[in-house]
Amino acid sequence: MLAGFCAFLALYAPQPLLPMLAAAFGKPAAAISFVVTASTIAVAVSAPLAGAVADRLGRKRVIVPAAFLVAVPTLLAATARNMEQLLVWRYLQGFFTPGIFAVTVAYINEEWEEGAGSAMAAYVTGTVLGGFTGRIVSALVAEHSSWRWSFLILGILNVLGAAAILAWLPPAKRFARERGRVSTARAMARHLRNPRLLATYAVGFCVFFTLLTTFTYINFYLAAPPFHLSTEALGFLFVVYLVGAVITPFAGRMIDALGHRFALTAAFTAGAAGICLTLIQSLPAIMAGLALCCTGVFIAQSAASSYIGTAASEARAAAVGLYVMFYYSGGSIGATLAGPFWSRGGWPACVALIASVQALTIALALLFWRPARRTEFEPVITA
Repeated sequence: MLAGFCAFLALYAPQPLLPMLAAAFGKPAAAISFVVTASTIAVAVSAPLAGAVADRLGRKRVIVPAAFLVAVPTLLAATARNMEQLLVWRYLQGFFTPGIFAVTVAYINEEWEEGAGSAMAAYVTGTVLGGFTGRIVSALVAEHSSWRWSFLILGILNVLGAAAILAWLPPAKRFARERGRVSTARAMARHLRNPRLLATYAVGFCVFFTLLTTFTYINFYLAAPPFHLSTEALGFLFVVYLVGAVITPFAGRMIDALGHRFALTAAFTAGAAGICLTLIQSLPAIMAGLALCCTGVFIAQSAASSYIGTAASEARAAAVGLYVMFYYSGGSIGATLAGPFWSRGGWPACVALIASVQALTIALALLFWRPARRTEFEPVITA
């Protein structure tokens, strides 16, 4: 949970700052959104590398250094003099992040022989709390000081979290080292020929597509008339993440008991209803809709992440690394693709795009996800 918290503390923290940064740098919404997508692009690039390195060196030997390295560009982002410099530090921040969360997912799938769904849900809860904390801290600090202080405070928190992970994370007991680059590359090639893993990667692509698109452009929607929300108010918008933090651990039991397909279908059906609720020009309705939408994403992410342990029988960190690559590619493409939708049709056009992708995600899971015969290291799956 702590690793998940630290990985996501600063990754999405600039989201409530986007209208402020757009004004500071004189950029339109579609351009300033790259402050968020710069990190997600870097995550997509480095995730397979992090998985391959962890399969050779071990889990904790990658998680701890990555946690410290993420803090460095977070601190340096406070010194950015223009948008280009800020994008460089945000890219580096994203580049080191998979070393924490991608490897932690592999750690969970190996260390929990049974109940991996519940363990994964606990980890996802940590990511939810980290994402919420980062956004609310950045918004509060920026509103009362400046956006530069937001990055400075988040960097300090990252250093403290990394020190705690170093002290408290138990060494892996079930880790089996993959030998040689060739074996890891061959394992990745086999993963990409596995239909169930390919479907899982596509699901991950769609899951993050919906989340990042929603929580990037909703800020511009609510900063404009008739809402006129301030940066601080936009930060408090992410209190809806706490709903997901409460519900997701219980959803883990549903995954273990009823199966991954059922959990994802239920989650994204609720998510589609939630995103449609945001079309009502009422803040309570929008908050309720966002709570449904992000909770659906967290449950779907738990289902997809734990399904990797079922679909992959070898080199699980590499399998997770590929999943993270597709997952963050979805977020990067989603935030970029939604730009023209926002420019031409505003928030209703973005909602139509998000709901369509949610429907596609359900179809992929129903068509391709199947329960697998349990192996020695796989979690028990009941479906």
